[in-house]
Amino acid sequence: MMLLSIQSHVAYGHVGNAAAVFPLQRLGIEVLPVHTVQFASHVGYGPPQGSVMNAAALGAVIDGLEARGALARCDGVLSGYLGSPALGAVVLDAVARVRRHNPRAVYCCDPVIGDTDGGIYVAQEIVAFFRDRAIPQANIITPNAFELAEFAGRAIETLDDAKAAIAHLQRQGPRVVLATSLHLADTPTTMMDVLVADGARVARVRTPLLPGVLHGTGDLIAALFTAHYLRTGVAERAAEAAVSSVYGVIARTLSEQRAELALVAAQDEFIAPSHRFAAEPV
Repeated sequence: MMLLSIQSHVAYGHVGNAAAVFPLQRLGIEVLPVHTVQFASHVGYGPPQGSVMNAAALGAVIDGLEARGALARCDGVLSGYLGSPALGAVVLDAVARVRRHNPRAVYCCDPVIGDTDGGIYVAQEIVAFFRDRAIPQANIITPNAFELAEFAGRAIETLDDAKAAIAHLQRQGPRVVLATSLHLADTPTTMMDVLVADGARVARVRTPLLPGVLHGTGDLIAALFTAHYLRTGVAERAAEAAVSSVYGVIARTLSEQRAELALVAAQDEFIAPSHRFAAEPV
């Protein structure tokens, strides 16, 4: 199996491709990492030090991959943080090229625009790109709670609110939605919910709420969910595997008092999670 992963990259820490590539490889998946930005570290450390790829350069990388026959071997495309609105067109062109070679290829769009703590942290043009162009083209989307509410245009306080928001986004195009970091009216204060929908089926995976904020968990779960969905074809099973692995990585990271995800130390969590959480229909 091969995935084209187009998203940010940092030299220090684990966000974007730095959070996605190694776990995918540990699962035995060939990855074609294409970086939309190259920063020293994520913006949690302050203004980024590095550069955003320009659209022509990013397009040249995609051209080169196609010339070498790599796009023809892709089973799917994963996209995340863009860095600039102009890069969006290049991402969708890459998706179209992969689909021309393999009509069954899956596009997972992680619509990275913000979070509950910081609000929107990208340009409004990028928000519009995801809403109007990327989400309608995607087979899978993986918004966090803030992004789900933003793209659905409604507050999400209850399970019914979340299900209605997911259904709204499904009507735009994607059949499968993985909504993460949900704290709903019926979510115990010590727990966190992830909802996964495949068509009309909706299930919940509930885990204990671990303390602290770690960057890159959304990028990690999007990558793992895409991999497991491609292998099983069952969204609930993919959500169970992805959530269980991410929980294990976070728990290991916190136990070692690290500021960045302990992907290498916790790599066995990708193969055999130490905690397993089941999806229940809701």
